[in-house]
Parts: sequence; C-alpha cells; structure tokens
Amino acid sequence: MPTVSTVNLTAPLLLLLLWATHPTMATNWLSLARLPRSRPVSGAAPCARLRGLTPGQVGVCRARGEVMESVRKAAEMVIEECQHQFRNRRWNCSTTPRGINVFGRVMNQGTREAAFVHALSSAAVAVAVTRACTRGELERCGCDRKVRGVSPEGFQWSGCSDNLSYGVAFSQTFVDEPERAKGLSAGRPLMNLHNNEAGRKAILHNMQVECKCHGVSGSCELRTCWKVMPPFRRVGVVLKERFDGATEVRLTRIGSRTALLPRDPQVKPPAARDLLYLAPSPDFCHLDPDNGIPGTAGRKCNGTSRLAPDGCELVCCGPGYRAGRAEVVQRCSCKFSWCCSVRCQQCKNTVTIHTCRV
Repeated sequence: MPTVSTVNLTAPLLLLLLWATHPTMATNWLSLARLPRSRPVSGAAPCARLRGLTPGQVGVCRARGEVMESVRKAAEMVIEECQHQFRNRRWNCSTTPRGINVFGRVMNQGTREAAFVHALSSAAVAVAVTRACTRGELERCGCDRKVRGVSPEGFQWSGCSDNLSYGVAFSQTFVDEPERAKGLSAGRPLMNLHNNEAGRKAILHNMQVECKCHGVSGSCELRTCWKVMPPFRRVGVVLKERFDGATEVRLTRIGSRTALLPRDPQVKPPAARDLLYLAPSPDFCHLDPDNGIPGTAGRKCNGTSRLAPDGCELVCCGPGYRAGRAEVVQRCSCKFSWCCSVRCQQCKNTVTIHTCRV
C-alpha cells in the first residue's frame, strides 16, 4: 500500500501523463468563453484556477496577463463564427452544456472539423490581440509604424497599420504551446500545428489597405494608406472554403523525420494555407451524447433544395424529414419617412417549415 508521500509524488506525474495523452487539451482554452465577464483572467492566482489551460498556457497567462482578456474574446469569436459558418451543415458547431471541452469529444479525433476549429482558433487569437494593440489596450504593443515610404501604386504609407506581427507571434506562443510540448513526431500535433498556421495565414493573405485623400477641396493629390486586417467573417469564409477542400493525410517517415503526406498518392501535397486531417468524419446524423454529437433530429432544413448543403436530404441524412405549416410575424407595408425613419406594419404569414424527423 503506497504511503502518503508516494501518492503526493506520483499524482503530479499522473496528471502530466493524462494531459500529454489527451488530444483535446489543445482547444480546451475555448472554455474561457463560458466565464462571466466579471471574472478576471490574469494574475498569478486567477491563471492557476483557469480550467482548460495546459501548464504551458498557464505560464503564458502569468507572464503576459494583459493579453488574456483578448484570449477570452477570441474564444467567444471562435464559437460565434464556427456556428455561423456551419449553421446549415449536419455538424453545426453545437456546444456542450458544460465542461471545458466546448465542442465535445468530436475534437478528439483528427477530423476536418477539428482542423477547422484549430485554424479558426489560432486566427481568432491573432485577430483579437492585434485589435487590442491597435486600440492601445496593451502596454507591449501599439500600431505597426514600420510600413513607410511610397508604394508601387504611388500612395504614401502612413497612419496606424494593424500590428499583426505581434498578434501572430502571441498566437504561436499560446495556441501552439500544447502541440510543441507533446513533441513533433506524432501525427496529431503535426496536424494541429499545420492547421494553426493555416489559420494565421488566412489573415496574412487577406490583409486590406485603407486610404485617406489629401488635397484642396477634397481632391486626392496625395493618398496616405495603412494596412488593416480583414473582417473576421472574411477569415471564417476563407477557412470554410479550405475546410471543404481539406486533404486527408497520413503520418510518413522520411529519413530521420516524420511528415504528413496525402493518403492518396495521386493528390498533391497540401500547401501551407490548406487544411489537412487524419481521420474521416462521423456522419453526425444520430445523437451521440458521449461524443457531444446532438444529431440532426428536429433541425430545420431547406425542403426546396436537394444539392445545397442545407437541403433536407443532406442535413437529415436521407428522406427522413417532414413538412409543417407555421404562422410567422413579418414586417410589411414599410414606408420611408422623409425625415429619418421607416415605418412598417406587422403581418402574419403562413409558411412551410421542414424539419428532420426524430
């Protein structure tokens, strides 16, 4: 029978082993979105009590606590954007009612859904931190004023460009930390790191230019311009397109190192901006509480389309859907007032609603 001192020595090792073999820990920081806004997420004591952070992420929290409020905002952004992009799919980014594994055990598997969440998460942290830099909310960063001179298009670089380099660097430090801690010889860490970087590249390759004209009477004799990040909705759209074209890969040894190569040798290797995955996805049709899959029973679908992703046959996994009539209240007979408003009436209409069968 072990002594008390033996238990005290082995318990931390057991926790470390469980953490190292638990693939979902990498995205459990998304549970910060469940915390009330009034609860602090920085400082030595709060960092140690934050559920969902790996030991390394706790260290980042303690060292760079001012950034953690941006990380909390990033977690909220991930859930909202994921549910928007997949609102018409069988898997609609439904969240579990409690716990630190926000999207359920579906993240345990190396599926394309997990690939998307990783990419979106790393992008969200980069965006949220960069926004805080631009707004002057962080002491260690501000605007990016390194972009100077005249562009090939003839405008003058000036103003307050988004400091994306700082946001990307923090995303690499915080989001990638669990993967690097596990080592780079296994398939899942390599998959996650690739998709994390693909998420950040979705921002870098979609940066936008904003300009201001200078001159007499509103002329544009001189334009000063600066770089800004794309809206996060645009990042979500880009990553959703990458999700649809994701490449299934397998772990392959090349000499003394390991790499992820397409499972189908006829498929070209994925580029740095592409998403990749290791395992096929479940069908998401049926309720599976253990894995956080709610199934599609009761989901609304498009009964007039067969090929669209929101069509009933695809969402409901076959012809298992029904049509019903429902009365909805809509705005109608709207009239524009010359001053400043639009006045509408409330009209009741009967519409057909299609839902998946139980």
